[in-house]
Amino acid sequence: MTAYPPAPWHMHGSLWLSVLRLREDVDEHHPAGQYGVALVSYEAPSPLTYRELLLARTTKTPEGKGAVTITDIWVDSAASQAGGRELWAIPKQLCDFEAETATRGPLTSARWGASTASAPIVTARFTDVSRAAPRVPFTGDVVQPGIAEHPDTAFVTMKGSAKALPCRARWTFDPQGPLGFLAGARQLGSFRMDRFRLSFI
Repeated sequence: MTAYPPAPWHMHGSLWLSVLRLREDVDEHHPAGQYGVALVSYEAPSPLTYRELLLARTTKTPEGKGAVTITDIWVDSAASQAGGRELWAIPKQLCDFEAETATRGPLTSARWGASTASAPIVTARFTDVSRAAPRVPFTGDVVQPGIAEHPDTAFVTMKGSAKALPCRARWTFDPQGPLGFLAGARQLGSFRMDRFRLSFI
């Protein structure tokens, strides 16, 4: 059994996210609609430090509030994988990441790559000036259908703050990889959250 920190997790780091519109149903887990695809670096003083790639689609809570469901997610930490699956029914898998960031004044440039042992998943490039933005609060709800490690539906609240601004983003999804169906999705917008503080409850 892999050990992991107890909930809640109070996380720190940076996130790059793009909103996509999938025009047609792919399968029962990926209907047509609006999705967010994100790359995340969780950094000290987080209880776990690791990298993450996720895809989430919009949904609603039983009360009718807007929420998201994470449909696909990869991390490079076995502890994060175990905790995510057992605490919140988040279907985390393992993969490898390559990431580089560089800053010049307020400008940050980032390059990412994610791959499994069998195939690449995605590469991405970003530029932004979020380091110069004021810190603003955010909150959101996550609804996760049950999985083997957590059979009941999980309801999660995310609260925190970050320096956030729109960014330029270019994603390349490997056509043979698990997110290849996103290659034709329309990109609606992108932003970066710099130095976020996030409680996952």
